[in-house]
Amino acid sequence: MNYRIPALSRRRVLVGAAAASAATAAGASTAHAAPPTTRPAQPQVSRGRIAGARLTGGPVRVEADFADRLDDWLAFWSANSPRRWSSPVEVDGETDATGAAFTLRAIRVVRDDQPIEVFTAGRVDAAHLATLASLHHHFPLVGVVAGGGLRVTDGPAGFTGSPEQVAFGVTACRELWGLRTAGPAAWREQVGGRRADAWAAFTRESLRRGLRTEA
Repeated sequence: MNYRIPALSRRRVLVGAAAASAATAAGASTAHAAPPTTRPAQPQVSRGRIAGARLTGGPVRVEADFADRLDDWLAFWSANSPRRWSSPVEVDGETDATGAAFTLRAIRVVRDDQPIEVFTAGRVDAAHLATLASLHHHFPLVGVVAGGGLRVTDGPAGFTGSPEQVAFGVTACRELWGLRTAGPAAWREQVGGRRADAWAAFTRESLRRGLRTEA
């Protein structure tokens, strides 16, 4: 099987995401903003690896529960990657001062005895969307920052209807599922509608489609 990750149209990706975000924002503008909540500080640990992959920038300080979620996320990403790839050997990324947010810049694996960068910030391809899907599978808040890095915030996973989730659902349907005119609700239709695990099923299958490991 050819595991070359296809490039995507940057314009199509941006247009789809912008349209979904605009639609969601318009619907949310009439609602009252929820009051800000203060998250109690959590104990931090020092970690130099995520699920065995070395953090190239050196050890980071991260909340203990968040460190476990990051381990689970990368193990999940690896389990759904092509068999010819090794488990991730290096990850580029950094945490913020709170230790409860992480920005991903790159993932490297070994294939045929050669290190390869299979995800890199700013490169618009199916692997970028696949990695975004894997993060949406594990974290409630996922965003794309300047330069294409992917920023996640700790918390239980699940669909909340946030603009970022809706924008991802539209873009994934259009670019990974082949539904060029998909709207904000199209993702549910691909995985059985209102089933409780619909978001988890959709993000898992989107990861596999992006890395070309779908059944």
